[in-house]
Amino acid sequence: MTEAPKIYVAGHRGMVGSAIVRVLQQMGQANIVTRTHHDLDLTIQADVRRFFDTEKPDQVYLAAAKVGGIYANNTYPAEFIYENLMMEANVIDAAFRSGVKRLLFLGSSCIYPKLAPQPMSESALLTGELEPTNEPYAIAKIAGIKLCESYNRQYESEYGVDFRSVMPTNLYGPGDNYHPENSHVIPALIRRFHEAKINRTPSVLIWGTGTPRREFLYVDDMAEASVHVMNLDKKTYSQNTQPMLSHINVGYGQDLTIRELAEAIAKVTGYNGEIAFDTSKLDGTPRKLMDSVRLNNMGWEAKVSLLEGLAIAYNDFLDRSASDEK
Repeated sequence: MTEAPKIYVAGHRGMVGSAIVRVLQQMGQANIVTRTHHDLDLTIQADVRRFFDTEKPDQVYLAAAKVGGIYANNTYPAEFIYENLMMEANVIDAAFRSGVKRLLFLGSSCIYPKLAPQPMSESALLTGELEPTNEPYAIAKIAGIKLCESYNRQYESEYGVDFRSVMPTNLYGPGDNYHPENSHVIPALIRRFHEAKINRTPSVLIWGTGTPRREFLYVDDMAEASVHVMNLDKKTYSQNTQPMLSHINVGYGQDLTIRELAEAIAKVTGYNGEIAFDTSKLDGTPRKLMDSVRLNNMGWEAKVSLLEGLAIAYNDFLDRSASDEK
């Protein structure tokens, strides 16, 4: 009987990391290692190396990251590029040095050019200018992909290194950040529509024109995709990737306008007022739809519909709000 691998999930308190832990536990995986930021600061190289030397995990899910929406990325660009670069560099290198053979790095769809052909395929990477509002974060994520590829190219034949990368589309679901300024679009709108309903506010004003199109994936679907890619046999993975183009898109397969998203969230939260748009504010990238054919061909597809996922996310928001009030 093969012994279950020891798995380190970096960023287990975040939305994606906690979902990966849930999925692993549902699969019967009991040997999961985690550390809070208080216990292990991933930006400190010596501490990360010491952790890996002590724990010696077999697999690593690198879901730890500093994340935020347009406002946060515009306000704290230095923090976004520095912290993300340090975390991924420290974890990937320490994993290699401690003998980890299989690692999965989680990136972001913002790695692609602002005007990339839609849907965005993996081959669009590094073919044009990035969206300026989140360029520092995107640069860090691109560096993470290239770190994994470089370690594979240099160390695979001698040490069996197999480090992989997945690029999710916009994620939402349990464990999201509902901060009024530093959150992504879905949690921000859930909070605003809920408060508008409670306060009987006649209208909700949303930044931009409402015309940009976005794709959204329920976070547990992303977690299942991550475990799927991590456990793919080497032959299947190699047949569907290239040594210097090895990352894999993870998307829902459909997009919608921000206006349509706002209307869906208003419906889920029960808000019946007016939805208005401040056209003087930034829209960001016109469209972001992932081409997930590569992953679909390797046996994975999203399961949770947007309305179903939004309902779960709203209930999570209500539960957390009630807990905060106690």
